[in-house]
Amino acid sequence: MINKTLLAAAAAFFTLTASAQSSINLAGYSLSGNYTLETLGGMGLEASGVTYARDRGTLFFVGDEGTGVVEISRSGQTLGSMRFSNWPSASSNHDAEGLTYLGNGQLVVSEERLQDAYRFSYVAGGSVALASAASVSFGATVGNVGTEGISYDPRNGSFVTVKQDNPQAVLAGALSFAVGGGVSSLVPLFNADTKLGLASLSDVQTLSPVDALIGTAAADNLLILSLDSRKLVEVDRSGNLLSSFDLSGITTQAIEGVTIDEMGVIYLVAEDSGTPNSRLFVLSPTAPVPEPATLAMLLAGLGLLSGLSYRRSRG
Repeated sequence: MINKTLLAAAAAFFTLTASAQSSINLAGYSLSGNYTLETLGGMGLEASGVTYARDRGTLFFVGDEGTGVVEISRSGQTLGSMRFSNWPSASSNHDAEGLTYLGNGQLVVSEERLQDAYRFSYVAGGSVALASAASVSFGATVGNVGTEGISYDPRNGSFVTVKQDNPQAVLAGALSFAVGGGVSSLVPLFNADTKLGLASLSDVQTLSPVDALIGTAAADNLLILSLDSRKLVEVDRSGNLLSSFDLSGITTQAIEGVTIDEMGVIYLVAEDSGTPNSRLFVLSPTAPVPEPATLAMLLAGLGLLSGLSYRRSRG
C-alpha cells in the first residue's frame, strides 16, 4: 500500500516541480476580482499602466493622459495620489503608458512617444516636476506606436520594455537614470514581430518577483499583454510561447496594464473606454505552485517514506 502511495506522491512532486521550473501556466488562472477605479477628477481615468509595490502591499496605476499616479489597494480602493507637473516640453501629449516600482517608494513612469522614462519618489498628496526628474531615453521620439510598458527585475536591477508596433520590440537591459538624461543599455531580446504573433504590445511584466518561481527557469519568463489581440501571454526570453490567457470574455474596455504580486496573482487595468470608470481586474491561480521550501519539504517527506517502506520490506 505504501509503495502505491509513494508512487502517487512522487508523480505529484515531479509534476509540480516541472511546472514551477518552466511556466506559471496562465491556463490555470481565472478571474477573481473586478473593481471600479475612482475618477479622481480625471487622474483615475484612462488607466494604462499598473505596478505592484511589495513593500507596501499595494498597487500604483497611471492614466495615459499623464496627470499623475494613484495608489490603490489590491481590491481597487484609493489610498492616495501624486500629481505630475512640468512634463518635458517635447511631450505635448504627456502620454504616460508604462509604470514600474523599484522599492522604497521609488517609481518609474515611461512616456510612449518620447520613449523616455522618469524616476521619482512617491509622496501622497504631493507633485513631481518630471522635466527635472532623473530620466533616461531608450529610443527615438516616435508617434503613437512607442513604448507601452516597462517592468523592473529586482534580481539584478535590470528593466524590460515593450514597444507597441511599427516595429514591435521587447527590450531588456540596464537603465542608468540621471538629471538631464542617463544611459540606456537596453537591447532587443528577439524579433517580436515574427516571434510573438500578436497584433500589438501593450505592457510587460517580469515573473522574477513571484516567490514560487525563485531559483527556477520560469523566473526569467515574461508576461506580455496585447490590447489588440486581447491576450495575455507568457513567453521565455527567446520569445517562445509558454502559456496564454484569453481576455476577450472579461470586458469590452481596453486592458492596457499588467503586474503581478509575490503570490502569483495578476492585476490588470483597463481604460474607461467610453464607460464612467477605469477598472481593475484580478486573475488568480486556481492551483498555486508550491514555493521552493514547500517542494523541499515534500521531497524530504518522500525520502522518509521511502526509507520506512524499505525497512518494512526487509523486515
